[in-house]
Amino acid sequence: MTLYYRDDAVQVTSESIRAGGQVIALPDVTFVWHERGQKTLAVRGRVLGRGVLVLLLSLPPLVGLVCVVSLAWSAQDRGNWQLALIILAACAVGALALAPFLEIPLGWLDRSYERGSHVHELWVQHHGQEHMLLRTPDALRFGQIYRAVQRAVEQQGDH
Repeated sequence: MTLYYRDDAVQVTSESIRAGGQVIALPDVTFVWHERGQKTLAVRGRVLGRGVLVLLLSLPPLVGLVCVVSLAWSAQDRGNWQLALIILAACAVGALALAPFLEIPLGWLDRSYERGSHVHELWVQHHGQEHMLLRTPDALRFGQIYRAVQRAVEQQGDH
C-alpha cells in the first residue's frame, strides 16, 4: 500500500480515499474533478482582510511621497534647502530602521494568498454516483490532496 497524502481528516492511499467520514475504494473510482464552491464568510473575511492590509501597507509610502513633494515645494519658496535635506535624511533613516518590521505584515499577506480566495470541492464518481469528498477554503491543502488523488487514480489505471 502506497500512502499519497495524510492529515487529520484525509488519507489517500493506493487502496482507498478516506475523507469526511467516507471511505471510497480506489478501484471503484471512475472520474475525479474539482469545482469552486460557494464562498464562506471566512473566505470573504480573508479577502477583505487582505485588501485592508494592502491598503495599510500602501498608505505610508504615498503619504511620505506627498510630504516629500510638499517639503521640496516649500523649501524652494523659502530657499531653505538645508532644513529640508535634514528632515528628508531623518525620515529616510527612520524608514530604513522600520523596514525590517515589514516582515510581519508581509508574512500575513503571503499566508493569505497561500490559503486562497475560494472554496474548493473535490468530487469523485464512484459506482456511477457523484460524491463530494472534500470542501475546503485552504487552497494549498486542497492542491496537495487533489494531486494525491490524481496520482493514486493514475497508478490504479496502470495496473
